[in-house]
Amino acid sequence: MAEVSAPAAVRGQRGASRLRQYYLHQNRSAYLMILAPLAVYLAFKYVPIFGLVIAFQDYNPWKGFSGSPFVGLEHFRLFVTGPYFSRVMLNVLILNLLQLIFVFPAPIVFALLLNELGAGPFKRITQTISYLPHFISTVVIVGIMMKMFAYSGVVNKFVVDFGGEALPFFSLPGAFRPLYIGSDIWQSVGWGSIVYLAAIAGINSELYEAATIDGASRLQKARYVTVPGITPTIMILFILKVGDLLEIGFEKIFLMYNPSTYEVADVVATYVYRRGIEHLNYSYATAVGLFNAVLSFFLLIGANRLSRKLTEYSLW
Repeated sequence: MAEVSAPAAVRGQRGASRLRQYYLHQNRSAYLMILAPLAVYLAFKYVPIFGLVIAFQDYNPWKGFSGSPFVGLEHFRLFVTGPYFSRVMLNVLILNLLQLIFVFPAPIVFALLLNELGAGPFKRITQTISYLPHFISTVVIVGIMMKMFAYSGVVNKFVVDFGGEALPFFSLPGAFRPLYIGSDIWQSVGWGSIVYLAAIAGINSELYEAATIDGASRLQKARYVTVPGITPTIMILFILKVGDLLEIGFEKIFLMYNPSTYEVADVVATYVYRRGIEHLNYSYATAVGLFNAVLSFFLLIGANRLSRKLTEYSLW
């Protein structure tokens, strides 16, 4: 039996190998398309991981990785016990919580409203207009905001016309967060609704028909059919958002903030930039970034477990 089965096994392996070669050949264009983004991802996501060793060194560019002295967790201790730790961490948490409360639900609500419009030119035009801000550069967005909210800008002209006083909005600590969150909603509401509209399109139409037969109103259909139908999508995106709770966009804050708003605008990313690039303290800046990344990792795991317990939906 062994003599008979051995050649059969070899033939089976050869057949599987030919099948894999045929599959690779048939889909070679798709694999070639993957190579470019894979190379970028490896170059900018995985290769830099080796540089994290300087977080545990007193890094000197002239001495390199091997010649720089090892200091262990000293940079982490300096950050946690330093005067800026509470400020940058609190600002990150506040801005991200505001995003969870106001920015995250905005595309969901917008998608539900668009779904009620039905097919037609008005819906298509509304969608197209809502997508446009996503494609505008952050630099341009902040430039528009600075012009609008400048001391002699359009907003202050309206304020003065209604009997108020012109205000330097970009220099007011109390105005930074509303400006940041408001512009985030404007930029993301249209583009973010695409995922939810796709999820709504996948809901079984028979559920809506059954709800109509039962006499459900449009609001009741949205509440009892549409929202439960897109709940898995909402929860997955919510988990990912919680995983980024300690991460916040560097570029926009860097363009918007100034020394007068550091108290409410300075976050981990901008603090790392100032210490690492401006002050050339590479080891300390790397330690701060690594500390933030590790906390984000544990937040992602915690959010995934909590979601699996409460809703039975999770990433893994």
